[in-house]
Amino acid sequence: MALADESQAPITVTDIAGREVTINAPVKRILLGEGRQLYLIASLDKEDPLSRVVAWRNDLIEADPATYTQYLQAFPKLAKLPAFPGQENGLIEIESTIVHKPDVVLLNLEAMRANEDANYIEKLAELKIPVLYIDFRHYPLKNTEPTIRLLGKIMGREARAEEIIAFRHAAMARVTDVIARAKPERPRVFIERIGGYADDCCLSFGAENFGKYVELAGGHNIGSDVLPSTFGQLNPEQVIAVNPEHVVVTSADWEAYVPGGHWIPLGPGADPKETHRKLEWFTTRDAYTDIAAQKARNFHGIWHQFYNSPYEFFAVQQLAKWFHPELFADLNPDATFAEYHRRFLPIPYRPGYAVSLSGSAD
Repeated sequence: MALADESQAPITVTDIAGREVTINAPVKRILLGEGRQLYLIASLDKEDPLSRVVAWRNDLIEADPATYTQYLQAFPKLAKLPAFPGQENGLIEIESTIVHKPDVVLLNLEAMRANEDANYIEKLAELKIPVLYIDFRHYPLKNTEPTIRLLGKIMGREARAEEIIAFRHAAMARVTDVIARAKPERPRVFIERIGGYADDCCLSFGAENFGKYVELAGGHNIGSDVLPSTFGQLNPEQVIAVNPEHVVVTSADWEAYVPGGHWIPLGPGADPKETHRKLEWFTTRDAYTDIAAQKARNFHGIWHQFYNSPYEFFAVQQLAKWFHPELFADLNPDATFAEYHRRFLPIPYRPGYAVSLSGSAD
């Protein structure tokens, strides 16, 4: 049935913030408070993910240009989709939202405080425009699957949502079941967050997000011992004192933000020679002087957007292969992600999401 022909009826759902919200479903007009929410919209509606999207924030265009190019090639009308600027924890311009007459506005959980302070939700409610909070970022292992189910429900794609969840479970179990059985010694791991985005060292993750991915993959995230929340910063002396055996840099193509920076242009279709060359620079940082990872060349780079997408299963698989290569010799994260693309996404898989210096000569 064509989307325009689908009849809508009010349903009440509970969003990730625990709010009960009534929405006319299946929704036909969605405003994306973050462009990277397209990762899930496209997974749920592979045939034409843009058929429901009336506007989006421009972060996907700037933060993930390679993926944007893939979607633009598959759906040229994306070039005409209204885009607006914004920040991860900021507000969407209310006048612009009203113009697009969405059935629902999707906002990230971290925007909740700013929206409460501005009475944004109440202003839209007066215009009968509901808002749902979702989350891939702050508590991804807890909130990603409820987010998938929530969007599956409002889009009339519940069965599809369960297929995605089952795939994720199986992909994660390929790591966690092995770790549970083998109980390997956990190497000390430092995650450098948004490597190359800024000169500061050493931004990292606490016990959530990539910090949690490290634990699932059989490592010990040293940020979990120091940082009280999902995101934070260690000083170089702290990193050296802990002497990590692996350094994992999360990075991406950030030419739009930091032209010519030290970021590693990871993402679909990335040139492996270029990502390898740019990862090499990180071994020279003062925070890594004479640490075990530097001596063994256990430096790795991984696509930063795994911190904010329904694809974290790839990150967990890839980290496991780096930390425990013997245990996971037969595991192929690229094949797993390629299968996800084949089954759930309207764009082809192009490798380039990870790079490592392990095993390479000095």
